[in-house]
Amino acid sequence: MSHRSDTETDSSDPSWEPVVADDVPEVHPDAPRRPAGRIAPWYVGALSGTVAAIFAVGVGLASAQMLTTTSPTDAVGGAFVDRVPKWLKNLAIDWFGTSDKTALKVGMFMVMAALAVVLGWRSLRRPLTGAAGFALFALLGLLCALDRPNSDGAIVVPPLLAGLAGIAALLISLRSFDHQWRRANSPQRSRAPLGWDRRRFVVASGGFAAAGAALSGTAVALEQRRVNRLRAAAGASLPPLATDTTTPTVDDNTGPINPVTPFITPNNDFYRIDTALSFPFIDLDTWRLQIGGLVEREREFSFAELLEMEQVERTITLCCVSNEVGGDLVGTARWRGVLLADVLRACGVQSSAEQVFSTSADGWTCGFPVAAAFDGRDAMIALGMNNEGLPLEHGYPARLVIPGLYGYVSATKWLTSIRLTTWADDVGYWVPRGWSREAPVKTQSRIDVPKRGARLDAGTVPVAGVAWAQGRGIARVEIQIDDGPWVQAELGAENLDDAWRLWRYTWDATPGDHRITVRATDGEGVVQTDEVAPPDPDGATGHHSRRVTVR
Repeated sequence: MSHRSDTETDSSDPSWEPVVADDVPEVHPDAPRRPAGRIAPWYVGALSGTVAAIFAVGVGLASAQMLTTTSPTDAVGGAFVDRVPKWLKNLAIDWFGTSDKTALKVGMFMVMAALAVVLGWRSLRRPLTGAAGFALFALLGLLCALDRPNSDGAIVVPPLLAGLAGIAALLISLRSFDHQWRRANSPQRSRAPLGWDRRRFVVASGGFAAAGAALSGTAVALEQRRVNRLRAAAGASLPPLATDTTTPTVDDNTGPINPVTPFITPNNDFYRIDTALSFPFIDLDTWRLQIGGLVEREREFSFAELLEMEQVERTITLCCVSNEVGGDLVGTARWRGVLLADVLRACGVQSSAEQVFSTSADGWTCGFPVAAAFDGRDAMIALGMNNEGLPLEHGYPARLVIPGLYGYVSATKWLTSIRLTTWADDVGYWVPRGWSREAPVKTQSRIDVPKRGARLDAGTVPVAGVAWAQGRGIARVEIQIDDGPWVQAELGAENLDDAWRLWRYTWDATPGDHRITVRATDGEGVVQTDEVAPPDPDGATGHHSRRVTVR
């Protein structure tokens, strides 16, 4: 009697058919076998993480533009700026100046790229590690978005979409590299060797990278189009003023007082310091300036209504409290708008009000004493700058300009609301971060020419610069060569209490190394102090000096 094992078949039996398992791959005879426990090279994981991050960022940026809300990167960057230690913030301003926002964004993307590489590499063995990492990214973006001032419901959507997009791209990219199994009875059977499928990985990861780049490019294009529209609206001509308020020219028969610095700073050269990582979303048709708090009548003013009020133009110098002695974070412009006092009187200020507390469209806040609006200084809600509409960079459609106060307590750009309140009830953005609550501008002077370290020919050498003491004006500027006596410089013709004053001095230079020092005396007779102090917490002090060599 013969026996047949269960694995033997009889091909002569007409009822017999070969059984093909669905999950059995067709293996090329020359294909190398993958050792048990083998994982892909580290760079596969790193690339997967990077691609996932690119796709996530693209989804986040594009969705934010479509929803006209803050992007996840701006939300995280804004939260970082809000919480960074003051010493680090000051260091960033010292290093990068007005390019500090660009430096922050570059730094953020570099950190995200590094973390994405690590998450992708760790996901080779534990894919859920990468998914959890991207989920934490989404949670961070969500919390930062909810923390942004003036946020609405739409602000939570971009970080959530970005997180889901990153998780999906990471897992799909990793699986595509190890997804070469085919159904054996498929008409098109895979001929790839057993192991990692590089072609599918390149297609999957390349697709996500291309999609992320396309979405990011679309977001950038939409943002640029939005900004261009705002700039075009900001540049629209304002109605002519009823009276001529032009400022006298700065030149005389012997040439300009200061050959480097003009009396009026062009808009493109005017310094810009603010906390906004991108321009806020502004629609002039729906924009309103809200006045509330401790007033008799809460009111809203449209842009057209502000234009219908009596317009004034004033030449005022603004300066940043972060300006070092001799720094360039200062400029003078002809500001056009309405007097703040007129707007507040229309609402009726209550006697209990202590500060004028203002808010920007991006949520930035500041406050200054109510007296500054009514003590005779030309505190303004500015709508124009240097004979044109207020530029977007400088606060379109409206901003505050308060002479005699540093900008961090007064110069709100993209103005949306003003509240009359008390010091206890509301605190401006910078005060909890260690800066003084009240910030009157200090008397300062600066040497513009000659440059530091210049090599000059002996003989007549022009020395020139600017000096400012808003609210008090400049009465005298003096120059000291080395340890010699203080000698008076010539002042420009413009003698305005709220604007800087140009000055010059003709020096009979002798060979050798010399130190040139400047000091100013304000309109109240107070001489600029030589005590050296940093900008923190209420403005830098000290005399500006430059060393030069005369041949």
